[in-house]
Amino acid sequence: MKKVQFDSRLTPYILLLPQLAIVAIFFLWPAAEAVRSSFYLEDPFGFGSTFVGLDNFKDVFADSNYGRVVRFTGVFTFCVTFFSLAIALVLAVKADKVIHGSSAYKTLLMWVYAVAPPVAGLIGIFLFDQHVGPIVKMFKALGWDMRIGVNYNDTGFAMVVVAVWKQIPVNFIFLLSGLQGISKSVQEAAAIDCPSGFRRFWTVTFPLLAPTGFFLLIINITYALFDTFGVIDVLLKTQPGDDPITLVYKVYQDGFRGNDLGGSSAQSVILMVVVFVLTVIQFRLIERRVHYN
Repeated sequence: MKKVQFDSRLTPYILLLPQLAIVAIFFLWPAAEAVRSSFYLEDPFGFGSTFVGLDNFKDVFADSNYGRVVRFTGVFTFCVTFFSLAIALVLAVKADKVIHGSSAYKTLLMWVYAVAPPVAGLIGIFLFDQHVGPIVKMFKALGWDMRIGVNYNDTGFAMVVVAVWKQIPVNFIFLLSGLQGISKSVQEAAAIDCPSGFRRFWTVTFPLLAPTGFFLLIINITYALFDTFGVIDVLLKTQPGDDPITLVYKVYQDGFRGNDLGGSSAQSVILMVVVFVLTVIQFRLIERRVHYN
């Protein structure tokens, strides 16, 4: 393989500079500012701050409502990650077997990817509307009187459904690409050795999808923790206060609505630590079971 060489030793650093600047401005600087603010009691109008040490963190952990938010975030993250990956895997397997009209089938499954999270939230409001929502009417016919924005569990269910619906196309694209990347000779050999399609999928196809699945696992957990903010904000903005919220939405709620900038910063630092620990666990434990060759 031919090695790329630059005329000047500064050229690689100049090419990396825009990306490094973006990381520094939009990630490192806000993260450092959040850590700094977590140790201060900030004036909401910006007139000053008072150093309070770890008091903001103590107040967060002493808040019983924070524990409730943590529990819901865990359940929400698990449900969104599991169902979006499981449904996308089923659709990708079916799409991989489609011969006629495959382009139209794939397009119909992927178009949701272009929908912005706030727009997905608006669609969710319509689908779960108390009076005209088709999903509410369907479950009411089955005996479940859903009350979105009033009942805690019903609202959480709606949030999970909309978040999963929004994420399925992303997983579908990657899983379908992974399936189509499996060698035909491997598939033919597996078909000869193992006549059962179900067993062949779990013993041959699924292990070969492990690298793609590991990547998507990290992406989906990150999505559930952070990128669902737009969906949640639109779904809950006009509803009563006793609604399920995730950790990232509580950071926004306490910081921008409650004007508790120090407490909000402490929550964001805790969330960063949680994500870091989850990432380390994933790479240390799960990646060992993933084979790339």
